[in-house]
Amino acid sequence: MSTPASMDGPARDPLDDLTISAFPGMVVRKDLVKAVKGNALVPTYVLEYLLAQYAATDDPATIRSGIEDVRRILRDHYIHRGDARLVQSTIREKGRHRVIDKVSVALNAKTDVYEAEFSNLGISQVPVSPDIVKAREKLLTGGVWCLCELAYAHSGDPKSIPWFLLSLKPIQLSHLDLAAYTTQRALFTTEQWIDLLIRSIGFEPSLFGTRTKLLQLTRLIPFVERNDNLIELGPKGTGKSHIYSEFSPHGMLISGGEVTVAKLFVNNANRQIGLVGYWDTVAFDEFAGRKKRVDRALVDILKNYMANKSFSRGVETLGAEASLVFIGNTSHSVPYMLKNSDLFDELPEQYHDPAFLDRIHCYLPGWEFEQIRSEMFTDHYGFVVDYLAEVLKAMRDIDYSDRYQQWFTLSPDLSTRDRDGVLKTFSGLMKLIHPSGDAPREDVEALLRIAMEGRKRVKDQLVRIDSTMAPVRFRYSDPAGAWTPVTTVEEDEYPDLYHRVPIDEGDSPAEDTVSSSRDHGARPAAPPSSRTPGHPAAPSPAEPDRAPSLSEGIQRFAEGRHGFSYDRYLGPYLIGATNVRVVDPYIRARHQMRNLVEFLETIAKAATAGAEVHVHLTTKPDDSEEYRGRQRADLETICANAAVAGIDFDYDFSSTLHDRSIHANTGWTIILGRGLDVFQPFDTDWLDLRLRQQRYRAVKEFTLTYVRDGEESGVGE
Repeated sequence: MSTPASMDGPARDPLDDLTISAFPGMVVRKDLVKAVKGNALVPTYVLEYLLAQYAATDDPATIRSGIEDVRRILRDHYIHRGDARLVQSTIREKGRHRVIDKVSVALNAKTDVYEAEFSNLGISQVPVSPDIVKAREKLLTGGVWCLCELAYAHSGDPKSIPWFLLSLKPIQLSHLDLAAYTTQRALFTTEQWIDLLIRSIGFEPSLFGTRTKLLQLTRLIPFVERNDNLIELGPKGTGKSHIYSEFSPHGMLISGGEVTVAKLFVNNANRQIGLVGYWDTVAFDEFAGRKKRVDRALVDILKNYMANKSFSRGVETLGAEASLVFIGNTSHSVPYMLKNSDLFDELPEQYHDPAFLDRIHCYLPGWEFEQIRSEMFTDHYGFVVDYLAEVLKAMRDIDYSDRYQQWFTLSPDLSTRDRDGVLKTFSGLMKLIHPSGDAPREDVEALLRIAMEGRKRVKDQLVRIDSTMAPVRFRYSDPAGAWTPVTTVEEDEYPDLYHRVPIDEGDSPAEDTVSSSRDHGARPAAPPSSRTPGHPAAPSPAEPDRAPSLSEGIQRFAEGRHGFSYDRYLGPYLIGATNVRVVDPYIRARHQMRNLVEFLETIAKAATAGAEVHVHLTTKPDDSEEYRGRQRADLETICANAAVAGIDFDYDFSSTLHDRSIHANTGWTIILGRGLDVFQPFDTDWLDLRLRQQRYRAVKEFTLTYVRDGEESGVGE
């Protein structure tokens, strides 16, 4: 991640250059939003809309000028609630004035006049032309951010309204060339495109693994897929609501406790269509809370809408295309919920209903998202979010749900609702990452696995809640007929807590046609039943002291999984060692130095009492001469400090190094897929328990290969 940006711009990387050349005028430096926002409580898409008008360039002088223009516009025209009376006075004295405010419109049935209300300006009953309302129907529900020109003319009649709306322009893109967007996508690799999308929603992709990036993008599916039903439950502060409040002018975030049948669907009093009739995505914030009171009629109409895309109040049945998102906070850990209830435990009782939950297409595991930290935000270029929002809206008419069929077949065990859930999520991810609809097999498989996992999480919890439901095997086959099972991360982490009811394998395909998930896609970890024979068993994180058996084999870890530690998976192979050779080309950054020290701690724990252990590290020198000096200084410090544990540590450098391994004179070699750097970034505050306990850290995707080499010279001497 680059250093904080100045107005002259951050250090551009190759992706920045490609992005700017491929999408001129449609991208913006993401740190500029913070530079101009100040205390203006406007959505990100409003600010980026203005920046795209005045600062969509890479020229420092133009950017500085554009930022000043945007600041001036916000200063002169954005309405702060505290300044409402002052702005009202300005309009009166000047006769007319432009304002940026959130505008909502309602029909006054007594006068047969549409009337506007300005949220921050604090005025209402402003007459609006029917032509404006017909062209922008979203004004009728929830409100739209607009650039308006208001006039003031008092007639002397105390009953008349002195305010007049002269013009109204919603703050959003006016033209979209979807074909050009799809064509330019071909200039990017899949990894580059995913990183561009992650930057476009404001985050720095270098701090996330592949799986985490795909989960972040799954949050966008309701904007690109019609009638998608998504739920995300997890800890506070992980950015669950940000996407739905800040990202798109086509999304509406409402409090789960404030929604009513009339507001959401149709008001019987005036036959006014509710939110689902006007918005692409309606997100229910603060949806969790077991003690919340919920209108049973709302639950019933929600169930019908989620299943049939229609609703009825009275004699008329109406259809809508809005996707529904349910987001809420959890107060318990995943193992606690699995042990004592289920992963829907936090929902109000009326929503803890199998018929309602079965209509959810995807359950995003909110506990896999890190709490948002300042260093996670990017200062590189990404799409203007309003441009991307219009692209996603345009792609709602496209269906890519069948694009996996060339290579894979879904299990016949899946019910219609299971299949619909998988295909909704898969189609959405395809449109986000491969807007042309064409993708290589490995990309299709990775997206299919994410989609199946999201629905599996729903179905597995339904089996817990409703005893009449049978467990279902989520798996897919390739053209050769080999079946690949799909598991969830929490299923792999806590197998003893996850499965209350075993899946009947009696009618499964022959075992020799079942392929392990360890070799495929973004979720390679396999359940215990598909583990390589002789392969070290993966103990549950609830049993930290249980060591794997010492046997040759491969251990694969899925991205985002917890429970890994050097003590558990490396320590048993080092017991009694007196000579250890470590080959890892990337021991240079501070967190990598910390990993090395923690590995030496594991060696110290495994050493025979009173023995001395010689540890030799071979690594690459840092590319930068400046940082190379710090690298050497850190290694010298480790040399000095390791002696307290009876470890004689030394090191050397090799510029051609690539492989990563640990060789001990216990007779074992461990091939390290990622070296010692297997943990995802986390807050390094000394109060963070993850500094003391590796098993609480999320890992990257990696493998360990245990090889018995027979050399046991010097063990225990």
